[in-house]
Amino acid sequence: MERAVERAGLHPPIRGAHLLRHSLATGMLQRGASMAEIAQVLRHRAAATTEIYAKVDFAGLRALAQRWPGPEVAR
Repeated sequence: MERAVERAGLHPPIRGAHLLRHSLATGMLQRGASMAEIAQVLRHRAAATTEIYAKVDFAGLRALAQRWPGPEVAR
Protein backbone atom coordinates (compact mmCIF):
# COMPACT_ATOMS: atom_id res chain seq x y z
CA MET A 1 0.00 0.00 0.00
CA GLU A 2 2.75 2.42 0.94
CA ARG A 3 4.57 1.84 -2.36
CA ALA A 4 1.38 2.42 -4.35
CA VAL A 5 0.74 5.69 -2.51
CA GLU A 6 4.33 6.76 -3.12
CA ARG A 7 4.18 5.88 -6.84
CA ALA A 8 0.96 7.90 -7.14
CA GLY A 9 2.79 10.90 -5.71
CA LEU A 10 0.37 11.20 -2.80
CA HIS A 11 1.35 12.37 0.66
CA PRO A 12 -1.52 11.46 2.99
CA PRO A 13 -1.01 11.77 6.74
CA ILE A 14 -2.10 8.13 7.09
CA ARG A 15 -0.25 5.41 5.21
CA GLY A 16 -0.40 1.67 4.77
CA ALA A 17 -3.43 -0.57 5.20
CA HIS A 18 -4.92 1.92 7.65
CA LEU A 19 -5.40 4.32 4.72
CA LEU A 20 -7.87 1.86 3.18
CA ARG A 21 -9.76 1.43 6.45
CA HIS A 22 -9.89 5.19 6.99
CA SER A 23 -11.10 5.77 3.43
CA LEU A 24 -13.82 3.15 3.85
CA ALA A 25 -15.01 4.62 7.16
CA THR A 26 -15.10 8.21 5.91
CA GLY A 27 -16.89 7.14 2.73
CA MET A 28 -19.48 5.28 4.77
CA LEU A 29 -19.99 8.38 6.94
CA GLN A 30 -20.50 10.56 3.88
CA ARG A 31 -23.15 8.15 2.64
CA GLY A 32 -25.04 8.27 5.94
CA ALA A 33 -23.82 5.15 7.75
CA SER A 34 -24.07 5.17 11.52
CA MET A 35 -21.08 4.79 13.80
CA ALA A 36 -22.43 1.39 14.84
CA GLU A 37 -22.48 0.24 11.21
CA ILE A 38 -18.93 1.45 10.64
CA ALA A 39 -17.77 -0.26 13.84
CA GLN A 40 -19.34 -3.51 12.68
CA VAL A 41 -17.71 -3.38 9.24
CA LEU A 42 -14.30 -2.47 10.67
CA ARG A 43 -14.75 -4.97 13.50
CA HIS A 44 -14.02 -2.47 16.25
CA ARG A 45 -14.60 -3.78 19.75
CA ALA A 46 -14.77 -0.37 21.46
CA ALA A 47 -16.97 2.56 20.39
CA ALA A 48 -14.10 4.94 21.12
CA THR A 49 -12.11 3.34 18.32
CA THR A 50 -14.80 4.21 15.79
CA GLU A 51 -15.45 7.68 17.19
CA ILE A 52 -12.19 8.97 15.71
CA TYR A 53 -13.99 9.06 12.35
CA ALA A 54 -16.57 11.53 13.66
CA LYS A 55 -14.06 14.36 13.29
CA VAL A 56 -14.28 14.11 9.48
CA ASP A 57 -18.08 14.14 9.38
CA PHE A 58 -18.37 17.90 8.91
CA ALA A 59 -22.07 17.81 8.00
CA GLY A 60 -22.87 15.82 11.12
CA LEU A 61 -20.72 18.05 13.29
CA ARG A 62 -22.38 21.18 11.86
CA ALA A 63 -25.78 19.79 12.82
CA LEU A 64 -24.57 19.38 16.41
CA ALA A 65 -22.79 22.72 16.72
CA GLN A 66 -24.48 25.47 18.67
CA ARG A 67 -24.26 29.16 17.91
CA TRP A 68 -21.52 31.01 19.74
CA PRO A 69 -22.96 33.50 22.22
CA GLY A 70 -22.32 37.14 21.45
CA PRO A 71 -22.96 39.69 18.73
CA GLU A 72 -23.65 38.53 15.19
CA VAL A 73 -20.61 38.54 12.92
CA ALA A 74 -20.98 39.25 9.20
CA ARG A 75 -19.70 36.44 6.98
